[in-house]
Amino acid sequence: MTGTARGEDTGRNNRIGDLVAAFLAHLGVERGLSDNTLSNYRRDLDRYRDYLRGRGITDPDAITEAVVGGFATHLSTGDPDHPPLAASSVARAVVAVRSFHRFAAREGLIPADPAADIHPPSTGRHLPKALTVEQVEALLVAPDRDTPVGLRDAALLELLYGTGARISEIVRLDVDDLTRVLRALADGPAALRLFGKGAKERLVPLGSYAARAVEAWLVRGRPAMASRGSGDPALLLNTRGARLSRQSAWEAIRRAAGAAGLEVEISPHTLRHSYATHLLDGGADVRVVQELLGHASVTTTQIYTLVTVDHLREVYAEAHPRAR
Repeated sequence: MTGTARGEDTGRNNRIGDLVAAFLAHLGVERGLSDNTLSNYRRDLDRYRDYLRGRGITDPDAITEAVVGGFATHLSTGDPDHPPLAASSVARAVVAVRSFHRFAAREGLIPADPAADIHPPSTGRHLPKALTVEQVEALLVAPDRDTPVGLRDAALLELLYGTGARISEIVRLDVDDLTRVLRALADGPAALRLFGKGAKERLVPLGSYAARAVEAWLVRGRPAMASRGSGDPALLLNTRGARLSRQSAWEAIRRAAGAAGLEVEISPHTLRHSYATHLLDGGADVRVVQELLGHASVTTTQIYTLVTVDHLREVYAEAHPRAR
């Protein structure tokens, strides 16, 4: 009797796992989400499954609106073993759970969607932080271009700021992706092909500063690192001759920031934010910037216009005689 009940429980628990696996496969195959985004979904849904398991819920049909709402509250308040999450992390987890239940209900895998009326908490308006042009210039000249590591870091930084690419898009590039562009540059302007979220392709212009930094790395830096590896086609290599990881690229950026004496928090996205902000400051149309950044909606890009408006207000307050 007990063995039968345990078997039924295990089957139901596996059913929740099967539903999650089917949902993640749907996101990866049919919606083409990136590995990073899928990893976030998986982590949030694992947290959700742990919450359900801790409350003895093993049958997906038993999940109610109150259960889903309780999960959101639990994330916000935490418990002795789990600290409360930031509002942005709670919002992301709730979005993942809502999407999961919507998928399961749409596919007829559960009788109804218990999360339909659950909404993520407001995270407020967080304006992206951008560096000044002077700070960017200090960052870009910080790497020691007399060493292979410095040449690589300089190429990384110039590509990030010169194209506005995500760090994942840059570390994914192969040598062939750049040699084609560099050959084309000899005849005039050329564009770099990037693959963003959902494997969406876009073309971004490659400027002369980034091109020269990449050429210097390919000629004077990469061969030394490549000789330690096994022929990895990656554009950017680590000291073992393998493709540079996102984490190592992040460390390279922090190292350059330290060498430049910048006392601000910097991440790969800081250069992307700076790229967009400086384009808009220079008079670029917001829809052009949208295309360059690979944003699906112009609404996402418009947050950068708020940054430039804030900057204009500061300049006005400091410079205009009637502003005081």
